[in-house]
Amino acid sequence: MKKSYYILIAAVCTLLASCMAGDFDAPEMSASPYGNNQITETNLITIAQLKEIYKSTIANNGMKEVTEDIQIKGLVTGNDIEGNIYNQVFIDDGTGAFIVCINQGGLFGYLPVGQEVLISLKGLYIGAYGQQGEIGVPYTSASGSTYVSRMSRFIWQDHYRLIGSANPAAVQPEVFDTKRITNEAYLESHCGKLMTLKGVELQGADGTAVYAPTDGSVTLTANCANRNFKGLSSNQIVLRTSSYADFAGNAMPQGLVDVTGIFTRYRNTWQILMRSTADIQPAQ
Repeated sequence: MKKSYYILIAAVCTLLASCMAGDFDAPEMSASPYGNNQITETNLITIAQLKEIYKSTIANNGMKEVTEDIQIKGLVTGNDIEGNIYNQVFIDDGTGAFIVCINQGGLFGYLPVGQEVLISLKGLYIGAYGQQGEIGVPYTSASGSTYVSRMSRFIWQDHYRLIGSANPAAVQPEVFDTKRITNEAYLESHCGKLMTLKGVELQGADGTAVYAPTDGSVTLTANCANRNFKGLSSNQIVLRTSSYADFAGNAMPQGLVDVTGIFTRYRNTWQILMRSTADIQPAQ
């Protein structure tokens, strides 16, 4: 009797193991769990072409819905990894760069530097703040002003697809051309790009002064401090740091430095957004 019982138990275990092997195979991981994997590459245009199509809208800080089925594709060059960039990522395809505004934290987790992204623009809005091009959705402030701002993560989820895995080495900054610092065409084509300002010195850097103090020693605009460079007009270029950045309280380095960051524009002024403390190094 015991022998028959053990044979029955063994048969049941074998059957269960067989079922489990069939039902619980490792899941397919070829498709990214982020974004809309149904998006296919069709009607792709360059960022330079996008800027040209919406040139008037951007120049006038306007806003316009994308009604055509068009797409852009590019590499992530900047994200929110150390808090100086907030609810935004920057995309560059080599012809130009654009801000994508997303109402979500921790974007660096799935949109690291070097990640290629395909974005379906239909239904989103193109606009600008200070003539810096942005992609997002309409937002109306308490004062009644309407402008392009952050889209919800649910809207964003439907409009992008990740391509491959991140390759940080594919993202290399251009050297900023100080000879063209006031050139309007240069502002238009290069705003939003990752670049490096070579061999400059931060005004006020004395070994203790920090990037974005909150003690009232520096005027904050939208919770950001603008730091000037010796020998360069603050009307032309500044280093802009959020008081919420992880490195806001770090002492600014003394001496000549190379500053890398996202070179946004506010009208005719370049505003450099460092992504991390690694973006500022002794001059080479």
